[in-house]
Amino acid sequence: MPATVICGLQWGDEGKGKATDLLASGVSAVVRYQGGDNAGHTVVVGDEVFKLHLVPSGVLHPHITPIIGPGVVVNPRTLLTEIEMLAGRGIATDKLRVSSAAHVLMPYHVALDAAREGAAASTGGGIGTTRRGIGPAYGDRAWRTGIRMGDLLEPDLLRDRLAAALTEKNVLLATYGADAFALDDLLREALEWGSQLAWAITDTTALVQHALAAGEHVLFEGAQGTLLDLDHGTYPYVTSSNPIAGGACTGGGIGPLQVDQVLGILKAYSTRVGSGPLPTELHDAVGEHLTEVGREYGTTTGRRRRSGWLDFVPLRYAVQVNSVSTIMLNKLDILSGLAEIKVCTGYRIDGRLVDEWPLNVAQLERAEPVYESFPGWTEDISACRSVDELPAAARRYVAAIEERAGAPINVISVGPERTQTLSVDAGRVTSARRGTGAVA
Repeated sequence: MPATVICGLQWGDEGKGKATDLLASGVSAVVRYQGGDNAGHTVVVGDEVFKLHLVPSGVLHPHITPIIGPGVVVNPRTLLTEIEMLAGRGIATDKLRVSSAAHVLMPYHVALDAAREGAAASTGGGIGTTRRGIGPAYGDRAWRTGIRMGDLLEPDLLRDRLAAALTEKNVLLATYGADAFALDDLLREALEWGSQLAWAITDTTALVQHALAAGEHVLFEGAQGTLLDLDHGTYPYVTSSNPIAGGACTGGGIGPLQVDQVLGILKAYSTRVGSGPLPTELHDAVGEHLTEVGREYGTTTGRRRRSGWLDFVPLRYAVQVNSVSTIMLNKLDILSGLAEIKVCTGYRIDGRLVDEWPLNVAQLERAEPVYESFPGWTEDISACRSVDELPAAARRYVAAIEERAGAPINVISVGPERTQTLSVDAGRVTSARRGTGAVA
């Protein structure tokens, strides 16, 4: 059976963890294909909340083989802590597998990230990284000076590579006034990581290919979102990898013809954390409502997210660049209680109307959103379990999203719980009578 890819259609935090958890019952393996522990996927099961950073969300299903692919940068400290946390809560992790080709995120990567971002922020710069060392780790991979998970099992090779790395890293850290790392201490810790994780480190590309050849269904879970993609996002305010669906091929070990479906995850409004343009950002009571009612605080950093209206301009782009088959719409319930709901249909940039996503950040920072308005609803929809139970205004809003995005919505989430999910029959949403909006 071919593969399914889950990717975010905005600036991350769209609810990919819930989507993965929902689909995991019908697959044999879930593969994280990029990013590192800067990601935070939250899954709610009953009264329990699981916050995962490296282990794929499918780990909550005992039949699943959770796989960390070669495109991920792995912080062993975080991974071991996460494994311990899951074991303490009764979740087995013995099926977890980690690619021997995945790069190791070392302590000096974290130190360099914090030093660089801190220095930039002190002069009014900085891009708002999580300071988890993700960029420096991917940088070493590109420079071909990185250390891979399989290297943790080779003491002599590991010593040589660490020694070469520290020759440069300690000089860089000194320029920021940061402490140097001692080779022997770091080598000792890295070998201990290898000892503790040896059971999980393997050739995951072969594992995935064998599963697909056997007719098994494999799910590929992305982190962050399309608009944070290194090549397709709001550069330089982006992550250091490729969250788009194409990243599942390079970071997961599959070919494009093996992908059967791409599920795009979309939040019913826009958020982003850190620096960078957010054209529809709200600095009023509505923005406060979205942030507080939506509990928009980063799973990884705890930072408050910036909130705004849903933006169709980058959404159309994200659907196209990911070849999205279907959309899962999350957090529709957060809009309950708003008298009016707006969506951005285009921008005015330097007096010119633009309806295509500009990759030039300077243009985005000058963009003035053009809005279309829809009537809101007052009903609490968190207990709805079918599209028919949604208020008419909510159905019209969902239908407008489906029409403008250019891909069908097949799942609607009205709360964080697994049970707070509506399955949508083909054509069911688009048959709802659409509201007429006023262009602002």
